Amino acid sequence: MTVRTSLKRRGAAILAAAAAVTAALAVTGSADAAPAHAGDQPAATRPTIVLVHGAWADASSFAPVASRLQHDGYTVLDAPSPLRGLSADAASVAAFVNQATTGPVVLVGHSYGGAVITNAAAGISRVKALAYIDAYAPAQGETVAQLTGAKPGSSLAVPDPTAVFDAVQDPSQPQGDPDLYVKRDLFPKAFASSLPADIGAELAAAQTPIAGGALNEQSGPAAWQAVPSWFFIGTNDRVLPPAEQQTMAARAHGTVVTAAADHLSMLEVPSAVTKVIENAATSAGGAQ
Repeated sequence: MTVRTSLKRRGAAILAAAAAVTAALAVTGSADAAPAHAGDQPAATRPTIVLVHGAWADASSFAPVASRLQHDGYTVLDAPSPLRGLSADAASVAAFVNQATTGPVVLVGHSYGGAVITNAAAGISRVKALAYIDAYAPAQGETVAQLTGAKPGSSLAVPDPTAVFDAVQDPSQPQGDPDLYVKRDLFPKAFASSLPADIGAELAAAQTPIAGGALNEQSGPAAWQAVPSWFFIGTNDRVLPPAEQQTMAARAHGTVVTAAADHLSMLEVPSAVTKVIENAATSAGGAQ
């Protein structure tokens, strides 16, 4: 769920690591077909791809994917997600889509960003596809915290939250709703164990915190009930268990692609993630 300015300075190292991981990639499902690039679609129907990062992250977490999408001819935008609360974050993303884009849109969410797009897309008819990248796709009334622990396997779902998070009470935020940081020594193994250790340490240090209340806020009506959805599931995910991701994908009747990747699959296997988004975009571009 994370990456900031330091990641940009280490872009070459990350891409080299991603190439090594991609060599061992085993992808199933619709990713077996070659992706359709933007050049294969008429410009008038080509969708804008809007990326929404997760918790403990910023927009640069999608940088290797965004560059590939742009190379293939797509307009790519990063939507703001303040990480203050699920309804507030969804409202920010919805406002961005409504005011900063025209034509068909594909909303892409990583991790907590999946919960955000699930809420943000509800009622926006120009959103033609949703892409969940190791992401939450809650039903109405569910919370991110609830889904994290719904099935075994998450490093974050432990009885004592203080063993996982460091809390900082921001004086500008409501008392009792502190900002949460994943402990720096836990972060690399939980989020991106296949990346080099120094990159993992940088990611841990560069976290953008999320308000604790956001993880426990109930989701609203789910856009995936009406919008076609694609799911990329990293089979080595230690944050959001793959079994829970499969459950969410099944109830959304989503197209599922799996690969040997950790939670930060956008950095480990960016080409495979890009392919899933482009397949969603191809469908969205032809939707009326």
